[in-house]
Amino acid sequence: MFTLVHLDTPPPESLKSQILQMVVDYLSDISPVSLTPSNPLYQLYQYVIGYEMHLYLQAMDSASVTSAQLLLALDDQDPSQVLGFALYLPTKDDPEACTLAYIAVQASARRRGIAQAMLQQMISRHPHAELACVASKVPTFEAMGFRVLAAHGPQVLMSTRNHGSNGMVAVQDLAPIFQSKEVRQIHAYLVKQHGKKAMSEAEKQRDRQLDQMARQAQTLVGERRA
Repeated sequence: MFTLVHLDTPPPESLKSQILQMVVDYLSDISPVSLTPSNPLYQLYQYVIGYEMHLYLQAMDSASVTSAQLLLALDDQDPSQVLGFALYLPTKDDPEACTLAYIAVQASARRRGIAQAMLQQMISRHPHAELACVASKVPTFEAMGFRVLAAHGPQVLMSTRNHGSNGMVAVQDLAPIFQSKEVRQIHAYLVKQHGKKAMSEAEKQRDRQLDQMARQAQTLVGERRA
């Protein structure tokens, strides 16, 4: 069994490290890019998503009402172990609304209702919940009460209501991360390891994958509207 804990301040370091490890381990599942480990860019995106999550957790220390909120599923037998987490962003000027940023459950703890329990608690606090996911995950969220709204690039926008919120959400700006010294160093290391030609092909593979995911999102939305 598990216990749900809601946090509006940064989690202790021991829990934070587990969350960051899950984000890195499950990049293919939770990133909108959905790269696989076979792509040489995988390590680069692992760093970026890990740093983004670090910034969200760090910003929870602020007094802002729109800073990220965190739901943790802790192991009943050992509360120091994180079985799953959901990070969501309350919507400014619309207290009923929020946007799910990331959700993940340890592979060994799946199919135990953890994700559904975390989403239900989030919705109990903010009944107008929104999220974006790849087309293949739409049926999972539909089963939890979300409806398809529209396609947005490689993702499908979903909501617990039949319309989006007009409020603003304070998302992290990834541009400075991609332009950071650390990312440039990682990219240089990967070029040295794999070669320029392989890295160029990796970028093309990523772009082809995103185009395919965008087509899948458009197709699914069209099917739901038919």
